[in-house]
Amino acid sequence: MLKWFLATFSIIVPVKTAADTAIFAGGCFWCVESDFEAVPGVREVVSGYTGGTTENPTYRTLKGSGHYEAVQISYDADVVSYEQLLHAFFRSIDPTDAGGQFCDRGDSYRTAVFVSNTAEYAAAETAKLVAQEVLGQQVVTAILEAGPFYPAEPIHQDYYRGTTLVVTRRGVKTQAEAYTFYREACGRDARVTALWGEDAIFADH
Repeated sequence: MLKWFLATFSIIVPVKTAADTAIFAGGCFWCVESDFEAVPGVREVVSGYTGGTTENPTYRTLKGSGHYEAVQISYDADVVSYEQLLHAFFRSIDPTDAGGQFCDRGDSYRTAVFVSNTAEYAAAETAKLVAQEVLGQQVVTAILEAGPFYPAEPIHQDYYRGTTLVVTRRGVKTQAEAYTFYREACGRDARVTALWGEDAIFADH
């Protein structure tokens, strides 16, 4: 479905972004990282924290810091455009939920697009309005000025394919196994599919 999306979603005037990067907050950063690393043209996705005022936040200090769990996406603009990434982002989340995402509740799990210039802002506003029109519901995803982005701890990078053993409520599992269980139990793909139907492009990857 991702290849179909890239082949059929045409862009007339691509937006040039800051060093061809995009910063999105879409709930659990493990899931957003996993989703966007599957997109052709994406070079790297880094999980991290942004949007708050606390310097050098950590996973343990995130609550009350004002920061969102977010990802920084580096991509090849000759293969995938900023608008395509925005289109995919809105269809990978529940943009109508102001209290978090899926089973993860609280400010750090809210959705947002962080923009660096007026072109990015305009593209994000357009993508948001299109999403709202398609869903027929109010879209609450924030569009915010980009600030410092702090990479998360190494254990959170590429968690979805990690081989380190971790203790979970279901016993000892690899990170990859724990991630698969978490994603299903949290209801992310089920909710996105209920909202977006066939446009939920990451629900089957």
